[in-house]
Amino acid sequence: MITLDRLVNVLGGYGVAARLGAVPRSAELRRVVIPEPAVTGDVMLAIGADSAAQALGWARDAGAVAVVVRKDVPDDADDIAVLTVDPAVPWSELAAVVYGLVLEGRETESGRGPTDLFALADSLADAIGAPVVIEGRRAQVLAYSPLRDDADEAWMQTILARRAPDKVRESYDRRGVFAHLNASDEPLFVPPDPALGGAGRMVAAARVGRELLGSVWVITDAEMHEPALRDGARTVALHLLRSRASADLERQVESEAVLRLLDGAADAVTVASRLGLGRGALRVIALRASMQTEPHTALLVAFERATSGFGWSRPGRTALAGNTVYTVLPCDDADVARRWVGALRDGLPRGTAVVAGISGPAGVGELASARREADECLALHELDPHVEPPAYDESWDDVLLQRLRTVASSGRGPSRGPIAELRRHDAARGTPYVETLRAWLEAHGDPVRAGVTLGVHENTVRYRLRKMAEITSVDFTDGRKRVALMIELAALS
Repeated sequence: MITLDRLVNVLGGYGVAARLGAVPRSAELRRVVIPEPAVTGDVMLAIGADSAAQALGWARDAGAVAVVVRKDVPDDADDIAVLTVDPAVPWSELAAVVYGLVLEGRETESGRGPTDLFALADSLADAIGAPVVIEGRRAQVLAYSPLRDDADEAWMQTILARRAPDKVRESYDRRGVFAHLNASDEPLFVPPDPALGGAGRMVAAARVGRELLGSVWVITDAEMHEPALRDGARTVALHLLRSRASADLERQVESEAVLRLLDGAADAVTVASRLGLGRGALRVIALRASMQTEPHTALLVAFERATSGFGWSRPGRTALAGNTVYTVLPCDDADVARRWVGALRDGLPRGTAVVAGISGPAGVGELASARREADECLALHELDPHVEPPAYDESWDDVLLQRLRTVASSGRGPSRGPIAELRRHDAARGTPYVETLRAWLEAHGDPVRAGVTLGVHENTVRYRLRKMAEITSVDFTDGRKRVALMIELAALS
């Protein structure tokens, strides 16, 4: 079934403002109604209402817990959740979304819905007389029938890990099982592999048109010709298609709202409220994923993983923009954001490389700046992906230095001046003047500490400084000049 929480989250992206009053977000919605005498339902579409009072009266007569209206309703309407429609949104479009969501919830509850795959696996196992596992298109376990005595070790490991063991998958790949699923709707018998032990399998593709959405697996010692397997695979495909369509709708709505926040929308507070983001500290996570074999697929898988689950079940809100997944995560601690990245990475296929950058803590109105911070930290992580994802409030100095390096590498750095002169002198005569100057500046002008760093006597440092002053004519006692020298050296490091 669909809850009020989910309806509010989806409709928020269509310009619908919610005032729930005393109605809990967990309220269940099973039926949509329009103004009709003696007809009851949970969601009233107040089409044609002349006033807010009339819309509210219709909703109460219908026993509705929520009403969708064109005009705002007085604050005292606490007994009914009020969803106020932006006049720019056509009733026809809004009604299609509301009816689609609620009807999907009803089908799920009755055992025909897209998320009721476990019930389907149970009924299919009963019809065939053997254990059943339903897998997605990336071979992840989506549902399975209750375990039976004839389940072998590979089957148990598949269910526990939510994915077939690597050795099992490699065996199937060698024997052309996956190639068959990609090309044919005919069920295939996979004989037992002596190296793996256990029983054989029947497998059928769950396909809509030419698109493979998943597969149905059955334990069996011999090839079976059960019509139930073929029919069950088609039913699974329809379930998966509906599920994806529903999820895609919510992902689209959410993604558009998140991008508005990251672009600095004037109504950021309202948008954040619709997304269920509180008024506390937020961090923006910028993430990229890649696989050598499927460079474009990895990013889509990461986006799908980041948006799995809806409403209160998921802490962050996510958008896909170009080649980057952005997530706005309610948290103050950078380690919380890193754990989120780690959990997402662990759920991706093996061999997927993930890099990420994390902004500093930000308020709702600061998310555009936070996005830039996350982008810069992402670029920093791409330079060294073996470390933990950097957070801007911890790594702002590294970010600044990387900006300077970018300027220098673009040819916009100075080609003349003291540093350039010292570098040319070092290159021509083998002197260590640039190295010495860097050590002296980092030691805050202390020749003793600089000498320790360089492994030379402090007098050697003093001698080199005198020679550098002769070569460049720079005044090392000038504080502003020392700062400029440090910046330029940082850009060259």
